[in-house]
Amino acid sequence: MKKISILGAGAMGHGIAQVCATAGYEVRVRDIKQDFLDRAKDAIEKNLAKAVSKGKISGEKAKEVMGRIKFTLSVEEAVKEADLVIEAVPEIMDLKKQVFAEVQRFAKKECIFASNTSGLSITELGNSTDRPEKFLGLHFFNPPVVMQLVEVIKGEKTSEETVKIAVEFVKSIGKVPVIVKKDVAGFIVNRILVPYLTLAIDDLDKGIAKPEQIDSVFLSKYSFPMGPIELSDFIGLDILYFAGKQWGFLPISNALREKFEKKELGMKTGKGFYDWSAGRPKIAKIEGYDELRLIALMVNIAAELMELGVADAKEIDTAMKLGTNMPKGVCELGDEIGLDVILSKLEQLHKEKGYEIIRPREMLRKMVFEGKLGVKTGRGFYDYGKTVYKNLEIKKEGRIAKLIINRPQKLNALDFKTLDEISNALKELERDEEVRVLVITGAGDKAFSAGFDLQSATDLTQLKAFEISIKGNEVFLQLERFPKPVIAAINGYAFGGGFELAIACDFRIMKRGAKIGLTELSLALIPGWGGTQRLPKLVGISKAKEMIMLAKRIDADEAEKIGIVKAVDSDKFEEEVMNLAKQLSEMPPLSLMAAKYAINFGYGLQTDVGKVIEALAFGFVTSTQDAVEGINAFFQRRKPEFKGK
Repeated sequence: MKKISILGAGAMGHGIAQVCATAGYEVRVRDIKQDFLDRAKDAIEKNLAKAVSKGKISGEKAKEVMGRIKFTLSVEEAVKEADLVIEAVPEIMDLKKQVFAEVQRFAKKECIFASNTSGLSITELGNSTDRPEKFLGLHFFNPPVVMQLVEVIKGEKTSEETVKIAVEFVKSIGKVPVIVKKDVAGFIVNRILVPYLTLAIDDLDKGIAKPEQIDSVFLSKYSFPMGPIELSDFIGLDILYFAGKQWGFLPISNALREKFEKKELGMKTGKGFYDWSAGRPKIAKIEGYDELRLIALMVNIAAELMELGVADAKEIDTAMKLGTNMPKGVCELGDEIGLDVILSKLEQLHKEKGYEIIRPREMLRKMVFEGKLGVKTGRGFYDYGKTVYKNLEIKKEGRIAKLIINRPQKLNALDFKTLDEISNALKELERDEEVRVLVITGAGDKAFSAGFDLQSATDLTQLKAFEISIKGNEVFLQLERFPKPVIAAINGYAFGGGFELAIACDFRIMKRGAKIGLTELSLALIPGWGGTQRLPKLVGISKAKEMIMLAKRIDADEAEKIGIVKAVDSDKFEEEVMNLAKQLSEMPPLSLMAAKYAINFGYGLQTDVGKVIEALAFGFVTSTQDAVEGINAFFQRRKPEFKGK
């Protein structure tokens, strides 16, 4: 697959075009008016210019990306050589069918057709074409340049080969695919998100709570980026109104209908349920709303998706976290709260409202009957039994946990099994409330980790290389999202993937005598686990190019000079690591988490967006008991005792 055609030059269309061109594909963008194309070109150029100004890409790279994108008013010119056509026109079924009817007149027989619809039937669209077996959904999320998720939706006649090719394509453009195995209304994310938002508005309409009561509990207690009422305003109440009409998950409430009729549509009109005329509303913390009313609904829909064979718990949670920026997945939340508690709330809600979507799913009833209640019983949507690690060793010293990569015979090289164990260990340690700081190091005295275990990949095909890269990136992203500070204690060689592991951590302490480097180019490879993205942020793009392109191995002192590590003599190494871990363990845990997220995930965004993330994090920490303790201790001139609450 080399040539991509994007039909529709709006926000989604030109964003998808930029992503594809950045990944090296030749792209044709088609729309019905030259003005639309001009605006799309201008938007892409501005996005690339911002990336250049932030040092994320070079000016030369930006020119290369723009050079791969061609704009046209002709359907024939856009699609005649395309290997993949992605339609991104307005959400009108008949319009999309008309577009594909014209496309198939000019497209190659082997060309795959995809729709970026957020919820229209892929089966119906595919059946309207001459190639339903080569038709599927590729649902990108807005903005496509930033959001990592792509739902890959299988229609009734979509072939497995088409799905496989689409998944490889999504991975190749640096996105995370989640396969929607059955074509259901709303797919995964919108099928859960839209009822969650509309039920919140329904509770508002029924006088159960005020907007601030509903939103503040999700902001303060669960660290959601926005509460459901504010998010409804942000998305657009017209979009929510039409989605409700289209899918009929829940009846349209009087409150939503009135806002729609008055054209008070939220942020874009300056007024919705909140006043947006002066910018984002300040939401006061007001108690009194039972958030389980909405969480139970989401868990119920997740169970429905599993019953229907659409996706499993992990896929659903991945989609929700990446598609909505929820800090935890719906199934994870259900397991933590207790599925018996969820079931009881659903029965109460169904009796109160009578809506079919709230009727408890049989899967939930069965799990509760069998005692699979979640974390408290060791089994729910996930298995919380004690994990046996073969390639890791986990030690705990009070509030500090050590994760030791235990393959000294392989210089602690990372294979798929070890990456899986690291992922499982991070989940386990995240749940452990006693642990406040994580230290990662390597067994023995020779290596922190010598990188990917090449001997474990005997057949290094292109597909296998994709799988290796995606696997490592998933685990290291999990490390970046880990809500506690992580220290890489570099006690020996840290090359290739081992160094990429270290720079995904929050702090790095390096023993003198050890060496680090992204050495892949010496093997005619390149870094595949985020090294080309994270290293420039640490040392600047010029130094990163030097280290990566020359496959340089540097010692602790040089690494300290360029700001990657703190260099420490061998006899003081362990002491320095534990001193830093102890200092961090005494800091307020929730504030550490909020600061880490604001830094890690605000850095690459536009400054205004980053400030919003910071403001959300600031608002969250001010509502914690630890903040009260910190302020009281300051005025009382005593050492604070933070409890992570």
